[in-house]
Amino acid sequence: MARVVISTSSFGRYDPRPLELLAAAGHEVRTNPHGRRMTTDESRDFLGPAVGLIAGTEELSREVLAAAPRLRVISRCGVGLDGIDLAAAAEHGILVARTTDAHVDAVAELALGGILDVLRRISAADRGLRAGGWDKPMGRLLRGKTVGVVGLGRTGRRLVELLAPFDVAVLASDPVEDRTFADAHGVTYGSLDTVLENADIVTLHLEHSVATHHLLDATRIAAMRPGAILVNGARGGLVDEEALAADLAAGHLGGAFLDVFEREPYEGPLAGLETVVLTPHIGSYAVEGRVAMELAAVENLLRALEEGGA
Repeated sequence: MARVVISTSSFGRYDPRPLELLAAAGHEVRTNPHGRRMTTDESRDFLGPAVGLIAGTEELSREVLAAAPRLRVISRCGVGLDGIDLAAAAEHGILVARTTDAHVDAVAELALGGILDVLRRISAADRGLRAGGWDKPMGRLLRGKTVGVVGLGRTGRRLVELLAPFDVAVLASDPVEDRTFADAHGVTYGSLDTVLENADIVTLHLEHSVATHHLLDATRIAAMRPGAILVNGARGGLVDEEALAADLAAGHLGGAFLDVFEREPYEGPLAGLETVVLTPHIGSYAVEGRVAMELAAVENLLRALEEGGA
């Protein structure tokens, strides 16, 4: 019986089928005992003699992987791989897989929800009412705005489809241009700088890497239109959060919605700004999407272990 460990903290909470699939395959299964994202030391100790890992967003460094000599497969429950030392995984013969489609609807819908929340100041109105007030903050419409999508992959394209009824203009920046999709949905491609300078709302949908770290730094944030809204539901590290907080406090940008952060749990100046809506990395946390992700992660793991003879 081979051991499979699951580090993502809520795995199996909403549907037992992913865990049942692992048990039916004859694996010993151990789940995250901490109920949160693991530290590096906790991950190293947790892996032990495991041959397979269903991973969350924890850091899987060279040191962590070196301490797991039997590990053969990392199946990421999600799409981001920036926390995994891929070079070290390759050197140790560890196959890395991810779930590429199951999260798309959930993340795109959350981005749309965040945009509407910031525009109509829903969270701010809720806080005021609960505090005993009856102030009515004035908001803005989404209809007719220009939305800039940075990263027109699966999630970016789905968001464009969701935006269609709002009669927005869509600008997009992506190194790989999908002209067929753009022509069908009225998307205009441009450079990142063009998108930032012309969009009323900028939403990020790309992976974090060395090349994209602080892609939106103080200079690029300052180049955005006065009153514009910034949305990051993709990966922490894409935005210089300190620069964003300073810009918002100065009154240049009109607001922001962030679901991901450079360090999580997030503690920082954005939490003190009324024009900002923050959520604790819940992009995939729609029951239907979450269960689909977990099933896909298990299927990826079992397939890889079978092909590898583990």
